[in-house]
Amino acid sequence: MSIHPEEIWEPASDVHTPRGTLLAEAARDHLWMHFTRHSVFEDHGDGGLGHSVPIIVRGEGHRIWDDRGREYIDGLAGLFVTQVGHGRTEIAEAMAAQARELAYFPLWSYAHPRAIELAERLAFLAPGDLNRVFFTTGGGEAVESAWKLAKQYFKLTGKPTKHKVISRSIAYHGTPHGALSLTGIPPARAPFEPLVPGAHKVPNTNFYRAPEHLQNDEKAFGRWAADRIAEAIEFEGPETVAAVFLEPVQNSGGCFPPPPGYFERVREICDEYDVLLVSDETICAFGRIGSIFACDDFGYVPDIITTAKGITSGYAPLGLMVASDRLFEPFKSGLTYFPHGYTWGGHPVSCAAAMANLDIFEREGLTDHVKANAPVFRAALDGLRDLSLVGDVRGAGFFYGIELVKDKATRETFDHDECERLLRGFLSKALFDAGIYCRADDRGDPVIQLAPPLTVGPAEFEDIASRLRGVLVEAENHL
Repeated sequence: MSIHPEEIWEPASDVHTPRGTLLAEAARDHLWMHFTRHSVFEDHGDGGLGHSVPIIVRGEGHRIWDDRGREYIDGLAGLFVTQVGHGRTEIAEAMAAQARELAYFPLWSYAHPRAIELAERLAFLAPGDLNRVFFTTGGGEAVESAWKLAKQYFKLTGKPTKHKVISRSIAYHGTPHGALSLTGIPPARAPFEPLVPGAHKVPNTNFYRAPEHLQNDEKAFGRWAADRIAEAIEFEGPETVAAVFLEPVQNSGGCFPPPPGYFERVREICDEYDVLLVSDETICAFGRIGSIFACDDFGYVPDIITTAKGITSGYAPLGLMVASDRLFEPFKSGLTYFPHGYTWGGHPVSCAAAMANLDIFEREGLTDHVKANAPVFRAALDGLRDLSLVGDVRGAGFFYGIELVKDKATRETFDHDECERLLRGFLSKALFDAGIYCRADDRGDPVIQLAPPLTVGPAEFEDIASRLRGVLVEAENHL
């Protein structure tokens, strides 16, 4: 059952907070938004205010509405989160029922039914012997937990010097200090340095930007990129490296899928050097690529999976780390335990939301829907390649990036000032004005990213592509 928008909200010309202040003014004066340049909302000294804060007030399926009643396609599923779409009353009802029964209890030496049921369900869905589920409240915490587990595991098994980690350039793994150390985006790291030592970077799998001698052979490029991991382990010393953290499809930089054979080779490398392979599926799990866990889509079994976001489709915060039986073995006896946890990890209401969310996945066959329709989505976006700004379209499942270039023939990208004018000066607002909420970003080269709810189909793909085309044609004229 879905909520009918007209039943819960009537757009008004002036929407106020309980104190009577206009919402946009209250947001400007009191709300500290995440990853946001607040200067665009402030008085510029000429007597006029900057842009009004966009305020989203409701959602239904793949659509969202702002406080003025304007409708948009949610082309990013919130933030790669709302897999089953907005307005699912069965999830809200499951959460309400759980709150009435047991609103909260921690997992610190105690358990509650929803966490147990969800852990069992996830262990059944996970590949290989990944049977132990450690709950957090988000993806960054899950990554933090995995690094800490890797360090302690090797201490307990007689290899105490194995503490370093390897991740990829431009990759994003979260904001806690450990996860941020794994993150390969210099501007995201610089304000908070010094970070946790021991995190080292290797090349990512952006085939569009592959070395010239590999640009016509995707498999050879994949082997080259994977071998850089072995090279880094050798350089640091295998006795010092604990884990490799990789997203199945790298988000930052614009949806880099793994080349053929890449993860097969990475698994071989990790086994050879006794290094744990962590599949960071904060975005890619729960149908975003196709399967519940994206490592299954690419044919590899990691030692740890970290994820969040789609586990509840955003109806409540929840993250998790799924670890193999081998990693749990040292914690099964004696006085040994994992001295790590979170107050809200495995919150009963969040676990109830996750169970209801997974019920929808099964009942509506969403993973099969994504696998069947991903080529259709890709084809709709590939139709934009005739535009002079569009250099590359890449991704997998319902997760795609469109890289924008200054010159298609040479693949020349935009410099910093040009990116500012293109992305923040024009595209972000123009896309929103065209009725599509998505991401225009330059963590790496400038891209537009799309990750709609998993419930959309061919009609929505064509609508998205049509709106993108209109904005990109205008962008060409704007430049």
